[in-house]
Amino acid sequence: MNNITAMRKAIGIFQSYGIPLTGKKKAANFYYDLRMDKIFVSGLIFELEYELKKELEDDKIARIQTPSELIDTLLKAS
Repeated sequence: MNNITAMRKAIGIFQSYGIPLTGKKKAANFYYDLRMDKIFVSGLIFELEYELKKELEDDKIARIQTPSELIDTLLKAS
């Protein structure tokens, strides 16, 4: 899957969670700025992994704090 297709899928999933990926929101912290519970962030990560057919390591998931970090990590995952 190429990066453009992956980005389109990722944008759709973020939009379904009400997270815009433009402006300052792409660098907003999931927990402090967007006020998301850990369970919703885990659900978001699961949906992205499933749709993009990629799996992230648990230690990488624990360090992810913003939408832009999550997208970068997913696109770099093999």
